[in-house]
Amino acid sequence: MSRSVAFHTLGCKLNYSETSTLSRSLEADGFVKKDFNEQADVYVINTCSVTDNADKECRYIVRGIQRRAPEAFVVITGCYAQLKPKEIAQIEGVDLVLGAAEKFNLVHHLSELTKGAADNGGAKICSCDIEEVEGFNSSYSQSDRTRAFLKVQDGCDYNCSFCTIPLARGHSRSDSIEGVLANMTELAAGGTKEIVLTGINLGDFGKGYDGGKKRDTSFYELIQAMDAHEGIDRIRISSIEPNLLTNEVIAFVAQSKKFMPHFHVPLQSGSDTILAAMRRRYRRELYADRVATIKKYMPHCCIGADVIVGFPGETEEHFKETFDFLHDIDVSYLHVFTYSERDNTLAAEMKPVVPVHVRNERNKALRNLSYQKMSYFTEQQRGAKRNVLFEIAPKNGIMEGYTDNYVKVQTPYRPEWVNSIVEWEL
Repeated sequence: MSRSVAFHTLGCKLNYSETSTLSRSLEADGFVKKDFNEQADVYVINTCSVTDNADKECRYIVRGIQRRAPEAFVVITGCYAQLKPKEIAQIEGVDLVLGAAEKFNLVHHLSELTKGAADNGGAKICSCDIEEVEGFNSSYSQSDRTRAFLKVQDGCDYNCSFCTIPLARGHSRSDSIEGVLANMTELAAGGTKEIVLTGINLGDFGKGYDGGKKRDTSFYELIQAMDAHEGIDRIRISSIEPNLLTNEVIAFVAQSKKFMPHFHVPLQSGSDTILAAMRRRYRRELYADRVATIKKYMPHCCIGADVIVGFPGETEEHFKETFDFLHDIDVSYLHVFTYSERDNTLAAEMKPVVPVHVRNERNKALRNLSYQKMSYFTEQQRGAKRNVLFEIAPKNGIMEGYTDNYVKVQTPYRPEWVNSIVEWEL
């Protein structure tokens, strides 16, 4: 009799693409996929190290599984599993903890696992030092046929003072261009219309090895090859560091029919003092230049920014610098993160610590600014004709889609528009 499996994903688009790939590998091995709220034989939780309270979240989810299916196997993987395997192994109900190198060997590990077989009552840990993680595992997620998140790069060689991702995912490495194009062919055959490129440090694409030989390609070469590939109508670049977003990449996207006029460029702070403390590889002048260059080539382009508030040492004056900087430059929306301490990071030891209530107030101020900026950007597009890709699942008789430059459109459901690109006057 075939076993059943259910997945739960915490964190970023990269995690979702990896969970999707793990799910397909288990289904190919004969597992039946279940919804996470249903009873299953195996539950897999793909964790995140960026999320606040990762430990608390993990315990809460595992408790829910124990109530629902006390005999089920519980597997924890992902970034948090790499960073704190022993801590997770002691959570009651967890059977297996898989680090970064073992995540994609899930089928093999499940074939060897029996409930409660681990020593000393804790979970079995399969992990290694993150420095030993060399390989690249290609992944993509399809929640429906409309859009897929395609992982092309993993890991990071940067050492930002607040970030645990290099500890959780290892050094920067990438797929080959041929591997990416093969995944595009698979996705196109399944009816996918849009690909979102994902990675930990996407602009660093090109690092890796082919048969032991060092590879030497670039993100620019990747997007050129993808643009020439038939079958996928739209490609969106997710998040790319400002110091890696070159003029040639911007100019190429501007003339491309496939690459969407939409960039997400992390800022983190509008204060050079705080950027230096964060160990970011640029200053605000470079960021402003990247935004101006994008807008010069594509005045209609949507630009998103990541910002962290409440970093150690961030004074009211530093925050005002950030607020004013974001207010004045032509970005369209913000993803705002409240700083929280992470073990084994330089920032965790930095002083003075910003009180939590002040962090929360600053978060709220920037979220309000983001709402205003997106409203302004949307209003600027009024009257323009743009192509909208309508999504599959209607909500209450209303279907949604996004323009090429990331403006959300809603309209009464029309089945013939599902997974179709329609010209639309905003």
